[in-house]
Amino acid sequence: MNNKGTSISSQGPTYALEQQLDGIICGVDEVGRGPWAGPVLTAAVILNPDNIPVGLNDSKKLTAKKRETLYPLIMETAHVGFGEASVEEIDQHNILQATLMAMARAVENLEIKPDHALVDGNRAPKLICPVTCVKKGDSLSLSIAAASIVAKVKRDFLMAKLGEIYPEYGWAKNAGYGTAHHQKALSLVGPSRFHRKSFAPISKLITQGIPIRY
Repeated sequence: MNNKGTSISSQGPTYALEQQLDGIICGVDEVGRGPWAGPVLTAAVILNPDNIPVGLNDSKKLTAKKRETLYPLIMETAHVGFGEASVEEIDQHNILQATLMAMARAVENLEIKPDHALVDGNRAPKLICPVTCVKKGDSLSLSIAAASIVAKVKRDFLMAKLGEIYPEYGWAKNAGYGTAHHQKALSLVGPSRFHRKSFAPISKLITQGIPIRY
């Protein structure tokens, strides 16, 4: 496992890191480590270097509309694998270990097996191929940026669907993060089965004897 500390270009991510490696390269990123509810979701993306969608960047730097525009372009031109770790797995293993598990699942779900993975962050998951960790990788590597986009769009959609079951929490807008609206709903109706019981705001409610909604 290697770590890359390449400087960030003002022009956004490039394909330079991928070109430094041999063989088939995938970028891996996660979304949903911080929310109080819902799974953590990951994506692994193998771009076609001859057909890279224009406008790829760290998903956090893009509007929701731009992410949703890029999503089908990435899905049509690249090989994409998704991984997920459930709320139960997050509570059992902790959010870091659950994230690493989900990253491994994303790579395993690729139709084409990569020769090397560029992973956002500084903690390497155990993958079926060598790993290079890239700090702020979604701002440096086009493959990681693409992974950040598809993971974000897919998880936002998933949280909106879960929000149809429990509309009180406003998940279609906050994606499970601890917004003021979400906090107020928790104080009024308590946590649901999709909340992360190991996270302090939720565990505090459970300790107070507030029942979980199933």
